[in-house]
Amino acid sequence: MRQPLVLAALATLMLSGTALAEPMFNRIATFPVPLNLPADRDPAKKTVAEIIAANEDGTLLAYTDGEQKALGLIDITTPAAPKPAGFIPLGGESTSVVVLGDKAFVAVVTSGDNFKEPAGHLATVDLKTKQVVATCDLGGQPDSVTLTKDRTKIVIAIENERDETLNKGALPQLPAGNLTLIGLKDGAIDCASRQVVDMTGIAAVEPTDPEPEFVDVNADGLAVVTLQENNHLAIVDTKTGKLVAHFPAGAVDLKGIDKTRDGQIRPVDELKGVAREPDSVRWLDNDRFVTANEGDWKGGSRGFTIFRKDGTVEFDSGAATDHLAISLGHYPERRSAAKGSEPEGIEVGTYGQDRLIFVGLERASLVLVYKDEGPGRAPRYLQALPGGIAPEGLLAIPQRNLFVSASEADLVAKGGPRSAVTIYQRSEAPAAYPTLVSADVEGAPIGWGALSGLAAHPDLPGRLHAVTDSAYSPSRILEIDATQKPARITAAITVTKDGKPAAYDLEGIAARGDGGFWLASEGNPETKDKPTQNILLRVSAKGEVEEEILLPEELAKQASRFGFEGVAVTGSGAEETIWLAVQREWKDDPKGKAKILRYKPASKSWGVLHYPLSEAAAGAWMGLSELTALGNDRFAVIERDNLFGAKAVKTLATFSVKGLTPAPLGSATIPTVEKTLLRDLTPALMALGGYGLDKVEGMALDRDGNLFVVTDNDGVDDSSGETQFLALGKIAN
Repeated sequence: MRQPLVLAALATLMLSGTALAEPMFNRIATFPVPLNLPADRDPAKKTVAEIIAANEDGTLLAYTDGEQKALGLIDITTPAAPKPAGFIPLGGESTSVVVLGDKAFVAVVTSGDNFKEPAGHLATVDLKTKQVVATCDLGGQPDSVTLTKDRTKIVIAIENERDETLNKGALPQLPAGNLTLIGLKDGAIDCASRQVVDMTGIAAVEPTDPEPEFVDVNADGLAVVTLQENNHLAIVDTKTGKLVAHFPAGAVDLKGIDKTRDGQIRPVDELKGVAREPDSVRWLDNDRFVTANEGDWKGGSRGFTIFRKDGTVEFDSGAATDHLAISLGHYPERRSAAKGSEPEGIEVGTYGQDRLIFVGLERASLVLVYKDEGPGRAPRYLQALPGGIAPEGLLAIPQRNLFVSASEADLVAKGGPRSAVTIYQRSEAPAAYPTLVSADVEGAPIGWGALSGLAAHPDLPGRLHAVTDSAYSPSRILEIDATQKPARITAAITVTKDGKPAAYDLEGIAARGDGGFWLASEGNPETKDKPTQNILLRVSAKGEVEEEILLPEELAKQASRFGFEGVAVTGSGAEETIWLAVQREWKDDPKGKAKILRYKPASKSWGVLHYPLSEAAAGAWMGLSELTALGNDRFAVIERDNLFGAKAVKTLATFSVKGLTPAPLGSATIPTVEKTLLRDLTPALMALGGYGLDKVEGMALDRDGNLFVVTDNDGVDDSSGETQFLALGKIAN
């Protein structure tokens, strides 16, 4: 195979997108898994949506919830309005599921944390009565189940996983895993037919302790099995139970990746001989299969591979999946030293004449969609799908033009998004995501994320600047061309101080007429180890810090950890005036009032106004996250709470300072501005089909009067990585 040519062609298509008019998937609904919990379960406890399956007509979903030791059901008769359909306790950790007729067959681990004596069974769940009607002991810990195409056997990968805390997770840790076959009679499991296929002695890596991870069966009855930690693949004839082929999964030399966790996304590194260690696997046809090379023990090559059944590598994606995650703002920089975007899930589905490959990036929280162009040709990248955090289970439902992803991460303990099942529909409509991408510079996309402030270019319509917050270091100013769709990040300016890259917690940016900027850095005086101050920065067009302006001591001592969030500039020359929005009340503020600060550089004088915050829901808080000058003494702010979903408050409001004189610092009486609701953003965020993003943090009004808003994805830390860049059009002045 001409590998370099294939990789070069794929990389070009991945970063440029497809120019062909063809059907695309769009997210139409997100189902939070806690909605399925019965009344006797605490909704504040962690849930999981891991592996997912559907009935034959694609109207009912079944997902494993290992945290709740249950199987969950979702009614998607109307896919845009999924409904809870059942919750079946299983008495153990559910790891995988398949559906046949009105029965679900669920792999259940019952050994708990006892790695030395792994145990589990296959449970039969009646989907009509929602009861477990049979179990079959498996003699070990099951990880993946599938059906043969003729529906006569269930094939189970028995992993008997290692204890990662024992001897640093080194193998061997017996007992060994295996592949188990169980026959079906009249749709019921026949335990007496259980056949164990020995997997020992075949891998070069720890042959005494094979750990089968995932299994799939083709139309010829051949099962392909990944032995992840052993970096090996095996082919078993399910008709005879015989091992017919096996081979190493091999290694990859990676170029153009980021391998260092340092706060910067810089895909300029190389890694040689990285073991693929594939997790999930799916047959493309009877001769080829595709693996997601997540890695577990010593490897993880950050991509996916197409193999022939004789072990020939037909295609490998190399660094292309990481590059896509970087371009889309989904790259998990904190995972750079590990496995990057970490492909874990693979699914294959045939929609009409198109055989599609779906690659789930666990750490980037993306599903990449490719079209299989046939043997000997590179798959063609089509689009990326946003979803919940850490997509695990992927399911094609081509008979309804649907695709489903199940996300296992549940951030309830941190007040974040819950585990979810996301539904996408294929149609002739163009892809709605992404709304913002980065351009390619010197062979790699510009890294970005955590957009915390937005400003318009003073002269060029549709040209904007954004800042990144403390998720990355050093600080940067990004240039955005919003005249394109999706909008495109075209350049990045590093903020420097005394000629060296500088790190701030930038939350606001305003453009000056001379091409420079005012930047607002949020302080946190409550941090015990390294308290920081709120700083107003005057910066040149090249990103050079020309002046750091600190708050007067009498004001700084009132500050809390909720500091500067937005900055705006009015006037010029001697009349230049800087306005700063403080996120929440400080120590000297009345409840429900946040500061709007005014600073005049010519006189170095400060003044203060109050902004009336809306009342927050119980247990939540309300604050400001952006400030934009509209002209004629009018300003717009983003006012938001810290909640997710349809009940969250994300609004744009305006106020005027005409006739108001900001009070001197320390005044007993401070004027309060009168706000007017401009737009409720929550319906727009929920219309995108996701879980309802939290951090709406950037806003800008361009030279032509068009308003833009952007969300902050927290640098893909405890976040799905999704960024929404909204072009809201003209606003009334």
